[in-house]
Amino acid sequence: MYDLKIVGGTIVDGTGAPRFAGDVGIKDGKIVDVGVCEGPAEETIDATGALVTPGWTDIHTHYDGQISWDEELAPSSIHGVTTAVMGSCGVGFAPVRPTDHKKLIELMEGVEDIPGSALSEGISWGWESFEEYMATLDAMPHTIDFMCHVPHDALRVYVMGDRALAEEEATDADIAEMRRLLRAALEAGAVGFSTGRSDNHRSVHGDWTPASEATGRELSGIAEAFAGLDHGVLQAVSDFNILHGDEHFDREFGLLEQMLEAAGGRPMSVSTMQRDHQSKQWKWILDRAQKCVDKGFDVRCQVAPRGIGVMLGLQATFHPFMGFPSYKAISQLPHDERVARMRDPELKARMIQEKSEPVAGDGSMLPPLADFFLSNLDMVAMRLFKLGEHPDYEPTVQQSFAAEAMRRQEPVLSVIYDAMLENDGQALLYFPVYNYSGMNLDVVHEMLTHPLAIPGLSDGGAHVGTICDASFPTFLLTHWARDRDHGRIPVEHVVKLQAHDTARFVGLTDRGTIAPGQRADLNVIDFEGLELLHPVMQKDLPAGGQRLMQHAKGYLATLVAGEVIARDGQLTGARPGRLVRAGQ
Repeated sequence: MYDLKIVGGTIVDGTGAPRFAGDVGIKDGKIVDVGVCEGPAEETIDATGALVTPGWTDIHTHYDGQISWDEELAPSSIHGVTTAVMGSCGVGFAPVRPTDHKKLIELMEGVEDIPGSALSEGISWGWESFEEYMATLDAMPHTIDFMCHVPHDALRVYVMGDRALAEEEATDADIAEMRRLLRAALEAGAVGFSTGRSDNHRSVHGDWTPASEATGRELSGIAEAFAGLDHGVLQAVSDFNILHGDEHFDREFGLLEQMLEAAGGRPMSVSTMQRDHQSKQWKWILDRAQKCVDKGFDVRCQVAPRGIGVMLGLQATFHPFMGFPSYKAISQLPHDERVARMRDPELKARMIQEKSEPVAGDGSMLPPLADFFLSNLDMVAMRLFKLGEHPDYEPTVQQSFAAEAMRRQEPVLSVIYDAMLENDGQALLYFPVYNYSGMNLDVVHEMLTHPLAIPGLSDGGAHVGTICDASFPTFLLTHWARDRDHGRIPVEHVVKLQAHDTARFVGLTDRGTIAPGQRADLNVIDFEGLELLHPVMQKDLPAGGQRLMQHAKGYLATLVAGEVIARDGQLTGARPGRLVRAGQ
């Protein structure tokens, strides 16, 4: 007898092979039969008219703090993700000395826009070493499986203390100790090592992140911890000195290559996106990655399936009027009172004539881009849109606020102001920062279909007041395999990218395909009815913190190790998820 049987579905097995009709039989958390499953089952899921796919593996999340108090790991768990990889971009919460808790919270709050008050109240702590961190999390039940990167920033602060925050160069002794600690964590099952080198990443006080200017000597010295191991990956994010041209790009990518070589050829992924200031940089990254592959290294480029952007609104972290003097005068009022005041025509007339005061710079976690945005709203309005009740992530110029202002023959700021007050001031505006220089997603299509591309960059659990990209896997399936008028990608390839390729990249061979012996991590999907819903702001973080949450229609069931964790987009309360220890 099967524990569970999924019958009547169309199986997309994750290998890239053509879909086929068949059943899936599950016993003891594993798939035991595929195709014809004639035996009885304790539970049966009717998948008639639906796709049956492997569960998604998300290789780029930031649940590092949230996971210590939150068993659900939403939004990822309601978007078909069955395994999440944390500790991305070099930020995280282990190893840590008891005296440094606040330092790491301030880093995470600044870099990933997670309320410091929520982290301070919510994180359970109870660990110092990375091995203790993993053991603490492993003792807790969760909806989905997870893996943990050792983050460079936390490692550096643990070894160097305040010197790490003062941007001092690591000594040979510092590097040796970081290498020793990373090795111990890898042997205990850490999935890899992550580092962040982005100028946009700042602490809550506006300071550079500890690892942002680490030397090649430090990167390669730490990476030697991988020597002789047959598991573990590297993950890196960098701006590649975008404002300084290809010479600086070559130097910066060269540092990552030093780290790659020192790690003995372990796989490495690099965040890859189109940036306005150097719109061809993504091609340079792909080209250098290919050259590394030609030398025998395993390098993949993490690519987002849509524009990497921010959602703006009166409830969000950022919005177009936050730096305007008249808004700042009412900014501390409760939401409803602020909205009521902003409906005053006199206040509106005064505010749209003002100029924004600086909101970034020293003492602010906001990057310089924020001030550029606020000071040039007339210009950026060509790329600023209503998100809409049915979110459109590939809007046209004609849908922009600039075009709307021309049609209404009103100032752009007036149109934006009115839009922010819609839905009782809960409306969200969409500003795609990256991947949208051409005002469409054609460049994303080029990236996604490159042989070295791997889906990533969802940042699940992070940027909770501005971004809700944990829905990336759902968007990848709906937009690219079904809805786009041109440049569609076969559903078989999309599923392979998000399930098989992501799992294999981080070393998981027991999931990502539908075959006997594989874990029963599965999705049953109403493909034609799959739909992303409008994000909403909900106050469910510790200390009254809020976060954006985005649901989807069309996930009929999601299974982790054979247990149904979600039905029809709602979590069931099942908690089969555990820490996955790499190499074990």
